[in-house]
Amino acid sequence: MHFKNIAVLLFVSALVFSLSACSLIEGNIGIVDAKIVTSVDERLMPVKVTDIFPKGTTAVSCWIQWKNAAINTEIVARWHYVTDDIHILDYTLIIPKKEGTGSVTLTMPNGKELPGGDYKVELFSGKRLLKSLTLKVE
Repeated sequence: MHFKNIAVLLFVSALVFSLSACSLIEGNIGIVDAKIVTSVDERLMPVKVTDIFPKGTTAVSCWIQWKNAAINTEIVARWHYVTDDIHILDYTLIIPKKEGTGSVTLTMPNGKELPGGDYKVELFSGKRLLKSLTLKVE
């Protein structure tokens, strides 16, 4: 009988922990919209939305719109070259306000071209995947 009480107590504790964890996740930053773009304007709005870039492209951007963020929330943009399964770069964005827009750009150094192939950018808050976007350079 004693073990049954412990088992019930552990189950109730686990349930309370799970419900608390769900509440924390729901209160975290939410991505309202995300797009692959050629660039952003001075108001941080997309200039041209596309997921196919021509040969000779030197930079691509990921534009995001968020809500419900605590100030200084970190979003990690993880860029990946899918064609050869190569992790390119992790870039951390520090979110400055509760709601807004921003972008992160993958740029080749010294004006070099992005290699042709398939790419992916994943947006994370901690270990939680918020959004995954793909693009192709011809």
